[in-house]
Amino acid sequence: MADQPARKAPQAREARVVRTERITPHMVRVVLGGEGLATFGAGEFTDHYVKLLFAAEGVSYPEPFDMERIRTEFPRDQWPTTRTYTVRAWDALHRELTIDFVVHGDEGLAGPWAAKAQPGDVIRFLGPGGGYTPDPHADWHLLAGDESALPAIAVALERLPEGALVHAFVEVAGPEEEQKLRTAAGITPTWLHRGARPPGEALLAAVRALGFPPGDVHAFVHGEAGVVKDLRRHLRLEREVPRDRLSISGYWRLGQTDEAWRAVKREWNDQVEREQETPSA
Repeated sequence: MADQPARKAPQAREARVVRTERITPHMVRVVLGGEGLATFGAGEFTDHYVKLLFAAEGVSYPEPFDMERIRTEFPRDQWPTTRTYTVRAWDALHRELTIDFVVHGDEGLAGPWAAKAQPGDVIRFLGPGGGYTPDPHADWHLLAGDESALPAIAVALERLPEGALVHAFVEVAGPEEEQKLRTAAGITPTWLHRGARPPGEALLAAVRALGFPPGDVHAFVHGEAGVVKDLRRHLRLEREVPRDRLSISGYWRLGQTDEAWRAVKREWNDQVEREQETPSA
């Protein structure tokens, strides 16, 4: 077999911090702007995401910033580190991109950056990507996730029209982490307070206890990988939700760094899906 050509590095965009806001004790909203967003576009999907690029410690890159050049001239351990975040909002008129970050003190990479971000700070990113938006023809919608999935769930809830039948479960640490969302009349999430319980325990219990309405469901289920695995099994095998009516994946995994999880995420998800398919599926 002939060698496959090396995949060209995607072109990065540059943006500058316009303003920040602490919307809950552990959620920081960062609004980005600048000429680098002139050709940016989002809106087709409610789970649009971008991959933020953070320079390796002690490393500076030549200008103009070029991922292809970096991958050619720098050793792999000096390439920028990526972190994937949902597009909370995109204002094309004002060229403002809003991203919400979960922050736990100095833990992690992107969270501490967001907590300390000041107007004028520069961030580069790739994207957007995405693939889910609530099907307007579905009889009802199931949305379930933790803080990591909250931005995408919030966008979906805000896009659904009045009269849509929605069951949305969002697990957060406690009542102080709830957010006010702009939704049509009758559409509100059910907030689940984790407290001292393990991540995802309340979410899994809520979905299992739900009395499913009749008809076609379109579901979005994202969060901690172990919990997502259990929810996938429940929805596919016990509730018999067709695979093509599920947007479901682990955003993170308890006990693993982002790098470790990203390295095995695709293979892990594929394996879980194979294990949980029914013989007739």
